[in-house]
Amino acid sequence: MLLAALVVGSGIAAVQLSPGQVGLQLVENAAATAAGLFAIILMVGPVSGAHFNPVVTLVDAAFGGVSWRDAAAYLPAQVAGCIGGAVLANLMFDRSAVSIATHHRASGAHLLAEVVATAGLILLIFALVRSGRAERAPAAVGAYIGAAYWFTSSTSFANPAITVGRMFSDSFAGIAPASAPAFIAAQVVGGAVGYGLVRLFYPPTATARAQAAQVVLPHADPATANGAEPPASRDAS
Repeated sequence: MLLAALVVGSGIAAVQLSPGQVGLQLVENAAATAAGLFAIILMVGPVSGAHFNPVVTLVDAAFGGVSWRDAAAYLPAQVAGCIGGAVLANLMFDRSAVSIATHHRASGAHLLAEVVATAGLILLIFALVRSGRAERAPAAVGAYIGAAYWFTSSTSFANPAITVGRMFSDSFAGIAPASAPAFIAAQVVGGAVGYGLVRLFYPPTATARAQAAQVVLPHADPATANGAEPPASRDAS
């Protein structure tokens, strides 16, 4: 929900603050998304692994990081959250709760851009996990998405759930329902490409498999949650 509210809300604000200046609007939208994504990954990473993206969840399941049953449970939550976030953004800017987007985007160039953007995101996340640098993912993912707003013609949706959510706001960040299925298909293809690249560059190991469930941030240790002190080590001298 926060991800969609961030993307859609900053897009609405950009248009209001910089009317007629599309380049500046994109700067504002990209900067807010990059910074906000960093923050919300830190916020919920220890709870759920910050799985905001169905493609990331499915790739994690393919690597054995989460069960397919758990992955299936994540998907409707991700989509519902993004729809709710778009509605929330509309309301925060005194718009109709739901306004169906009219921005058509599904050209061949846009779809190629979505394959590239999604494949790059998957490669980034799992490269960090498999090289023991998962704690850097919040900053890295925020930076990548902020940059991909500019180096891809599609402005890097790279997420089927956010694609669905953005249909519900006829704003700068919206996407027409007719364009969404092609975008989602391109994102799935990008996920498959990213999965292949991860296997190529970071061959599977027992350690990498164990780390896959901690795809963005390690889950909180119940023993130390809520400020509790960890139990004393038996080997402490």
